[in-house]
Amino acid sequence: MSKKVAVILSGCGVYDGAEIHESVLTLLRLDQRGAQVQCFAPNIAQLQVVDHLTGDEVSETRNVLVESARIARGQIKDLREAKAEAFDALIVPGGFGAAKNLCDFAVSGANMSVQPDVLALAQAFAAAEKPIGLMCIAPSMAAKIFGEGVTCTIGKDADTAAALTQMGARHEECEVDNIVVDPEHKLVTTPAYMLAQSIAEAAAGINKLVDQVLEMA
Repeated sequence: MSKKVAVILSGCGVYDGAEIHESVLTLLRLDQRGAQVQCFAPNIAQLQVVDHLTGDEVSETRNVLVESARIARGQIKDLREAKAEAFDALIVPGGFGAAKNLCDFAVSGANMSVQPDVLALAQAFAAAEKPIGLMCIAPSMAAKIFGEGVTCTIGKDADTAAALTQMGARHEECEVDNIVVDPEHKLVTTPAYMLAQSIAEAAAGINKLVDQVLEMA
């Protein structure tokens, strides 16, 4: 019986939304492994909009759900419709949207808070002891989801790791092609584009994360 996996997207584009390579690699690996996937995104305004050609912020307003639909080819639902009991696992790709739209880590650092719908769903998965995969900067939410003592990685960035530690997480350094598994909390994390210099490097760790999450489901 194929596993059912919920994937939370945070917009479309590395600087203000979900990292597109990470998102597509996640969806590809899940499909290759025969999983049933439903994408979700919060129906909220993005924190900011960035011109991905210049890297400059622009004075536009965009919706996280509408932008995420670009990646999901329109097959996406409002996060408020997601129910943990309908799925076997949850995966969240990275990109600055994870730190700007799913939470405010990009602005508040260790004093961050998680968007209420994201937090409620993730904590429901945790309470049901269903596995969660967080990649790139998304593990910044781990301590808020699981509480103190959860083990995760964002790779090797010392300042980011220090913020996670300040929030109560245990950070483990990790190479781009590997994963960190917290079996007690059923959490799997990988650095992805926190370290990756190419799409192939990102894929190596993401494939392992997806495989491990499905194995734990």
